[in-house]
Formats: sequence, structure tokens, C-alpha cells
Amino acid sequence: MKTTYSILTVILSMMIFAGCQSLTEDPKGTLTPVTYFKTQSDLDASVAAMYIRLARDGGWGFTSKETSYFGSDDYTTDPGLNKQDQRDFDKLAGGSTNQSMVAEWQGPWETIYQANNVIENYSKVSSTEELKNASAGQAYFLRGLCYYYLVRTFGPVPVILGSIDVNDRPPRDEVSKVYEAVVSDLQMAKTLLGTKLEQGKPNRYAASSLLADVYLTMAGWPLNKVENYALAASEAKSVIDANVYNLNTPYDKVFTTNNSTESIFALQYNIGGGLPNRRFGSSNVPLDEVAVDGSSGWDDVYPEITFFENAPKCTRTDLTFYTTLKLRQPDKTTFKLVPWSSAETHAQHPYYKKFRAGLNGDGVKETDSQLLSIQPSTNKATDIIRYPLVLLCYAEASAMASAPTADSYAAINLVRKRAGLPDLTPGLSQTAFRDAVVYERAYEFAGEFGVRWFDIVRLQMLPQIIAARNPVENPIPTGTNISQKYIAPIPYTEMVRNPEWQQNAGY
Repeated sequence: MKTTYSILTVILSMMIFAGCQSLTEDPKGTLTPVTYFKTQSDLDASVAAMYIRLARDGGWGFTSKETSYFGSDDYTTDPGLNKQDQRDFDKLAGGSTNQSMVAEWQGPWETIYQANNVIENYSKVSSTEELKNASAGQAYFLRGLCYYYLVRTFGPVPVILGSIDVNDRPPRDEVSKVYEAVVSDLQMAKTLLGTKLEQGKPNRYAASSLLADVYLTMAGWPLNKVENYALAASEAKSVIDANVYNLNTPYDKVFTTNNSTESIFALQYNIGGGLPNRRFGSSNVPLDEVAVDGSSGWDDVYPEITFFENAPKCTRTDLTFYTTLKLRQPDKTTFKLVPWSSAETHAQHPYYKKFRAGLNGDGVKETDSQLLSIQPSTNKATDIIRYPLVLLCYAEASAMASAPTADSYAAINLVRKRAGLPDLTPGLSQTAFRDAVVYERAYEFAGEFGVRWFDIVRLQMLPQIIAARNPVENPIPTGTNISQKYIAPIPYTEMVRNPEWQQNAGY
């Protein structure tokens, strides 16, 4: 009998990083034989496995999930230390052998493998239609989400929607076909998911929110399907009109609490369960900062100087950026406060304040004048879709579909009001309004999982970003072909396994 597997199973099972945390996971949830799925609990185990594969270290649990997005101006890293993987992409010089980048490939593919497992077998389970549909809806949503990140990050990838033989080496599919699969999955998710709000689970609104973002992206490079602006506006408007989410949570609290009133879909984390989120806390703390207990910052991620200096003057900016560093003194209990630009600091950059605390201080515990402890592992959920993304998607898409309308202005002004900014200047041209929305999104989502980078990609903004780059940043090599840096290289190991594939241009 011919053995079949979902999505390169043997390959992917071998790709787990040796340094991953141990996880509490039902091993039955990852089995593929069709005879396994018998009860709803069996199906639930496989659904849970999808989230674990995506959320853990080696997937989306650490800064490695955004390695190739460091070409953006809201990301930079230390000019030395052990940051070469991110630093290479910050210099637009990343390559296919980059080990951190593998997480961007691995996490989504492992999740797609599990999603295919669920989708192929859920109908055979002895359970209610409602429960089975909810399981399948989550699988379609996550498969669409993962393909969306893969195609934006790596360009053409194989579209595999079922079991394949372990020896198969499927070709990379055109970007347009990948997007067709993404749209199809999210539309199917909309039909299967309900409207109930459940922590860590997508609902119909999450599917529409993600679909709106997908359509907006398809309207830009490389597809340039401008007719999709209207589709994006329609999907976003359906979420807005549902009146389920709001911006009543103060901006800083969004990043120190879980599942706020604007959280549409978030990955959940639990240190005790072996699934820590390491994107908050230590990664965002300067190397210079050492706490009373001796713990210190990792200096992994901070914004470029020009990005910080171009931020609007508002409450949100004050809550986003960390600009006064605390330097521990010889007595180890008192601290000297210095500005980010001080010669006493290592990097002479501002940092991100909003990613420091984690969940109510399980990352960095501090007062205004003292650092108590700095931890790398937190229980903070990672918001993949926040309501402001929907509002700004609607604002841009509705304006680009025809012209800026009163509703277009109302959507962006809701975001600006929470930020502490006045309403946007009325009467802007279509292009000026779009640029205002893109600028707003840059600072509403500063440092958040590639949001800024994907705007730079779809609008082909790298030349402007590079031209404005402060000369103190990590240097971009002379002669770099900027036009070839909008997508990352396929990891080297995958190219070896698939000798018929052609590497992306420039790598």
C-alpha cells in the first residue's frame, strides 16, 4: 500500500529546532492515518496541534518569526553581538542559509500539514455537525493565514491542500494561485465558523478581517489587482458594522493584557504549559540595562532612528517608544537615567516600550526609576489581527476603490483619536489619503510582526525607506539591488530537497 503524508511530513518533522522548549501536546493530535479520527476529542487534539506548531519557538514564538522583515524601518538590531541573522536582513543582505529565517518557513508549513490533516478527516468523526464544522473552520482559517504569510514572505510556494506521497517534490506555484487558495480557505472559514468570541480561536469576523487584508495586499505588488480594493472595503465594513470590537482599551494596556476588546485573533501562550512567548520582555530591552536581580536585556529588536524621529507627537508615540534608559549603578540598587542618544549607551537608539512588560509585568518588572527583573519568557498573547488593522484597511481600501468618503475618514479618525491625535485633514486627494493611512498604520503597528514590512512590499517603498535611513544604521552593501529584496530566499535545505526549484532572484 502506498503511504501518503500531508505536506512534506518527514521533512518538517525533522526541522524542529533543537533549542525548542518542551511542550505539553497530545501526540495523537499529530497522527495522519485516516483511521485515527473517531471522536471529537481526537479531532480536538489535532486542532490543538495546529496552534502549538504555529505558536512555539521555531515557529512564531520568538523574534526569528520576523527575521526577513528586518529590512523595514521599524526594525533594526545590534551592530555586533550574536544578532547576525537579523542584522543581515537589516542590511538587505540576508541569504538562504540564514538559520533564524527557517522559523518563517517551518511554523506555517507545519501548521498547514496539521490543517490538511483536520480538513481531510473531520467529516468522518462521530460528533455533531456544529462541533465538526467549528474544527474544520479553524483549520481553513489557519491554513489560509499560513499561506498568506508564506506567499508574502517567500513568493511562489507549493499549494498543497491534501495528502501527498512522501517522495513527491511538488513544484512552486505562481503567486496568483497561492492567493486563490488563501481566498478560498478564508471564504470557506467564513461559512463554517460562528460569531462567538473565544480566546485563541478565530470566528467569522476574524476570517473577514483577514480576508480584507488579503484583498488589500492583492491590490498592490506583485498582483496589482486594483479591483480588489472594493472587495477589501466590503469585508472590512462587515466587521465594522457588526460592532463587536472597539478601541476602548488604552493603547499601552493592549500590550500588557491578553485578549482585549480589539483583539480579533491572537495566539495564546503559557509558560507553565511549556509554550512561552519570547517576543516580549528581554528581546526589546537594551544590553545596557541590568536589573537589581542581575538579569539583563538582549538588545534584539528596536526601531531605526529615522522611523522614531518621524513619529507623530501624541500619546501613542509616548507609549510606544522607550527613550530613557536605566543604567544600574555600582551599588546595584540605584539607577542613572540617561536619554537613548547618550554616549553612555551601547546602541544609541530608542527602544520599544510597548513590548517590555509582557503580561502584566512577567517580562520586565520596573518602576520609573528602578529595574527589578527582566525575563525573556512571557504569557503574553500575540495579537495577529487587531481591530485597528480592520479600520485602517477599510479607510485605505474604500478611498482607493473610488475616493475618500466620510466613512473612510471616520475609520482612520477612530484610530487617531485613541492615539491622541486630531482628525485627519479633510479634502485630501486619493493618493494623499492613502499615504496618510499607511503612515498611521506604521505607528499604530510599529514593530508588530511584519505589518510595516508588508506595507513597504505591496507599495514598493524600499527606495524611499533607504533614502531616509540614518547613516548610523547597519550599512547596506554598495550595489545592492533593492528591487530583489522584497521577498526572502527559500531556505537552503528546502532547495536541496527540491532540486527542480529555482531560487528567488538575488539569492
